[in-house]
Amino acid sequence: MAFLWLLSCITLVGAAFGCGVPAIRPAVYGIQRIVNGKDARPGSWPWQVSLQDRKGLHFCGGSLINEKWVVTAAHCGVSTSHLVVAGVFDKGSKKENVQVLRIAQVFRHPNYNTITLNNDITLLKLATPARFSKIVSPVCLPSAEDTFPAGALCVTTGWGRTSSHGAGSNKLQQGTTPLLSDAQCVKLWGSKITDAMVCAGGKGVSSCMGDSGGPLVCQKNGAWNLVGVVSFGSSTCSTNMPSSYSRVTKHMPWIQEILAKN
Repeated sequence: MAFLWLLSCITLVGAAFGCGVPAIRPAVYGIQRIVNGKDARPGSWPWQVSLQDRKGLHFCGGSLINEKWVVTAAHCGVSTSHLVVAGVFDKGSKKENVQVLRIAQVFRHPNYNTITLNNDITLLKLATPARFSKIVSPVCLPSAEDTFPAGALCVTTGWGRTSSHGAGSNKLQQGTTPLLSDAQCVKLWGSKITDAMVCAGGKGVSSCMGDSGGPLVCQKNGAWNLVGVVSFGSSTCSTNMPSSYSRVTKHMPWIQEILAKN
């Protein structure tokens, strides 16, 4: 959720809120799925944000890494006319105390490939900093050297479709999903997979349209780390195929450079 642990948990976050440790503990039970999945406990994934257009329509997810920055997917096509909504659980509710934040700058990875989706990651600098609270706080960033082993159970969250032809969910969904080895991922997806990607799922688990840009988080030393950014998966959201995520450890040097210069 060196720079990596120290900077993300001290320099990048306010003194009152450490990274990767939700004030409201998540309810994580074994293997679940976002497609036909499980409602998250409200406020338990406090870094999850909804990216919305000016009409309030959700189109992608994202993750707060500090009060001024959000990580999302490059293919989401975010612009400064879009909005970041933090502290939301039920998009259909008018009673939630959400924070609607404007975007000052968009930094898409310079080597993002629109065809292969390689380097599918974007950083958003907020014009208005997020206010950290019990339900709004950052995820930890891993170090470039961190490893997360195949088989580790991680969690992905989002408001995407709960079936390939269904509507997006109003309530934030969560799915517990195992990481795959690079060899397993290549076996299923072929040469499309690069070292800038990490796969998870394929065992009754799937992200779907609308989850893009959202987090794949794994626990390390008691805190949730941002391991992946939802990138692509089966066109039918098949729960038998793993989803591919932009590998955050691979992109840490670029993330560190953008944050340091801006």
